[in-house]
Amino acid sequence: MQTIGFVVFPGFGVMSFAAASVFETANTMAGEAHYDVHLLSETGGPVRSSIGVVVETKAFDSIAVDTLIIGGGGDMSFTPGLLAFLKASVRCSRRVAATCTGAFYLAEAGLLNDREATTHWFYADNFRSRYPNVRLKADRLFVVDGTIWTSAGMTAGVDQALAMVEEDLGTDVVRATARNLVVHHQRAGGQPQSSAMLEMNPKSDRIQDALAFARRNLDKPLTVELLAENVKLSPRQFSRIFRAETGRPPAKAVEQLRVEAARNLLEQSVLSVDIIARQTGFSDRERMRRAFVRAFGEPPQAIQRRRRESTNKMVKFGGQ
Repeated sequence: MQTIGFVVFPGFGVMSFAAASVFETANTMAGEAHYDVHLLSETGGPVRSSIGVVVETKAFDSIAVDTLIIGGGGDMSFTPGLLAFLKASVRCSRRVAATCTGAFYLAEAGLLNDREATTHWFYADNFRSRYPNVRLKADRLFVVDGTIWTSAGMTAGVDQALAMVEEDLGTDVVRATARNLVVHHQRAGGQPQSSAMLEMNPKSDRIQDALAFARRNLDKPLTVELLAENVKLSPRQFSRIFRAETGRPPAKAVEQLRVEAARNLLEQSVLSVDIIARQTGFSDRERMRRAFVRAFGEPPQAIQRRRRESTNKMVKFGGQ
């Protein structure tokens, strides 16, 4: 049985426990107890959360932990005892993880130096300024670098926990777990923290309808004329209103929708780059490559390669 230790501290965010539910549910779906979940704190005993809920905890040194997870919240009081425990955890735990601003604690302990990591997008600039030696990937849901896992907001911690369950128990168990929790199986770690539609956030129904039409028809030539006609505006009116509401021209918005859809396909399917380019409206793989470099700073092949490496890792683990 694997012991999962959740580190809590005064003022911790209760949403940290969403990830704990993943391991609890995985036990049920697997038909036997693979995970033993414990709450840990520096001194043990009762610890008060951000909303006043008090939980009972065990002291750090009272139990051996296979996977250690620290959540966000609190006032970022990096006590010597907590930092020392985190530093020691990488030597005695198979995985060490953080959700949301929990990444600040790992970084303060020096565990993220020269590693890739992520945290909640709202705190990304602060994180970069405080920890310049960390290779922050602020657009990722979660990042795995060796034995260190970090995730974005608290719900991304659920995606991270599902990935851990898949690594441990395989695809069938994690699919059943996700189904039971009524969540996606599973948002890949490389997905962005926010969607293009949410980021643009148009106010009027017409522009919302135009974007929805574009997303449904990415494989078609989405000209300004076509989008304007669909919402019964002249091309000039449409372009003016669109830019005013979204802060970008229609062509740029369509490209954002296309790269987002293409990235999802790269991470969740076995389709070739050429097929994905055609399905998402890029005329060829070179145009898609240039759009990806503009949007993500890397070509689609790099994302596809990470997915294959992750899949191979899962297959190898399942065969052991």
